[in-house]
Amino acid sequence: MGKEEVSEQAHEYSGKDYQDPPPAAFIGIDELGKWSFYRALIAEFIATLLFLYITVLTVIGYKSQSATDQCGGVGILGIAWAFGGMIFVLVYCTAGISGGHINPAVTFGLFLARKVSLIRAVMYMVAQCLGAICGVGLVKAFQKSYYNKFGGGANELADGYNKGTGLGAEIIGTFVLVYTVFSATDPKRNARDSHVPVLAPLPIGFAVFMVHLATIPITGTGINPARSFGAAVIYNKDKAWDDQWIFWVGPFIGAAIAAFYHQFILRAAALKALGSFRSNA
Repeated sequence: MGKEEVSEQAHEYSGKDYQDPPPAAFIGIDELGKWSFYRALIAEFIATLLFLYITVLTVIGYKSQSATDQCGGVGILGIAWAFGGMIFVLVYCTAGISGGHINPAVTFGLFLARKVSLIRAVMYMVAQCLGAICGVGLVKAFQKSYYNKFGGGANELADGYNKGTGLGAEIIGTFVLVYTVFSATDPKRNARDSHVPVLAPLPIGFAVFMVHLATIPITGTGINPARSFGAAVIYNKDKAWDDQWIFWVGPFIGAAIAAFYHQFILRAAALKALGSFRSNA
């Protein structure tokens, strides 16, 4: 394809004639009668189970190896790759079924942007938390001695950091993730840049990878309440529960800010709604 053809195609999909898809129903009670809804719940459950199983097993393996050899194991870089790589794989596998959320904070952000209904959002979060519990439970079942000895993969605030720092790390980290989700899955961007192939799970996985590099030393990196909750339930130690609120409040605040920023500033949804109101007045 020549430069002129690319330019013409880019102009064709410039977004001038693009219409946003209608918002999801607020409650969405009709979804309870659809098999596709329950299939999506199963997909979210299995995806979160696999995510926690692989990633927590990686964390436990690294800690067990580094305990005898400081240069042993995959290191923080390897842990970050495990989390980011699994998100890339699982979002790719489930995006066409459930949207590939695998994270209550992502689901919450999409709900605020009216991408999913309230019932779907709540049930997704339940499925994600149950999947996380089962995933970590499998790790403990297979490696109980290592699991108990090396912290169970639970998120805890690291020594030397106060709760405000931990909360801030979770807010900013989740903002990066959810902002990336909105940008990578923006239908207007897909229409405008259809000549540029973009595999949405790839930037989402890289966002998870980069955030883990930055925040593992602070909180162990939550940015996913289901991940933190599942590990805390199975590990069940005081420290994991004392800090648990950070891994819910932080991600939900970060997701809300990302949803607001993308929808009302970058996409100017508020101005569009006001202009539509004035034109109809």
